[in-house]
Amino acid sequence: MAARSISPRGYQRITLLTLVGLALIIVVGGAVRLTGSGLGCPEWPNCETDRLVAPAEYHAVVEFVNRSLSGLVGVPILLSVLGAFRRKPRRTELIWLSSALLGGVVVQILIGRLTVLSGLSPLVVMTHFLLAMAMLADGVVLHWAARRPGGPAPPPAVAPEVRHLGNLIVGTTAAVALLGTVVTAAGPHGGDENAERLDLPLGSVARLHGVAVILLLAMVTMMLVLLRRPAAPAPVRRAGAGLLAILLAQAVVGYAQYFTGVPVVLVAIHIAGAVLVWMAALRLRLALVDHGTRGIPLGARERDLVPA
Repeated sequence: MAARSISPRGYQRITLLTLVGLALIIVVGGAVRLTGSGLGCPEWPNCETDRLVAPAEYHAVVEFVNRSLSGLVGVPILLSVLGAFRRKPRRTELIWLSSALLGGVVVQILIGRLTVLSGLSPLVVMTHFLLAMAMLADGVVLHWAARRPGGPAPPPAVAPEVRHLGNLIVGTTAAVALLGTVVTAAGPHGGDENAERLDLPLGSVARLHGVAVILLLAMVTMMLVLLRRPAAPAPVRRAGAGLLAILLAQAVVGYAQYFTGVPVVLVAIHIAGAVLVWMAALRLRLALVDHGTRGIPLGARERDLVPA
């Protein structure tokens, strides 16, 4: 059994691979929609009625690559679950977090099937994306939890009002992402030229999305001001500054794509930016309770880091 156990450091590497895969598949899924390849494989799980592998056609290959990558992402997720049970010492929260990811994969498979069978219904596509973002949040927390040593947690490094603002930032970021999916569902890039779109005025929902982004920027700026007053730990300030920088870049791309007729290249960059913003907001909130921990040192055993 000792030979089959996984060290805390080894488990960190598995969760990092899982996190990268979860982020990558969101970006690749966006590429499928932007290239109009959402129905490149009109059947599921087969690409076509009589064949599993896509024919040598552009849209079919793009969609089949997306399906294949989705399957590959399931491998590190499964390893995260198995590793959580074999990790020494075992920690219950890691088992729950990794198991939730595995459950998310099962649900995503069902939603993916429904996405194809519904002809890219905008509500189903929105659900598919939002669940992927929820799984990404789970992956961020899992990797953060895996890197922290066990034992009693020290007192928080920031005041309660700062942590409350952190909660609001995460909630507002989630609202921004939700409104972004509404804008996308009403916009021109539906994954197929015949795909149904939401019957909403694109300009109005885009402006609502923009207002939410401005509100989020104000919150993050306020957070940075609060973090300077009590001399918060440097990792926390860096996390806040990183989120602000990504948000500003994302806002520039968002307005640029709106005023230039939402070109595919800018939309693709915006999707990748949404992933980065979501991860940065979560990492900021986690940093507020990270107590300056740098993670488990290379080669360290967790039991050596836990007070007796």
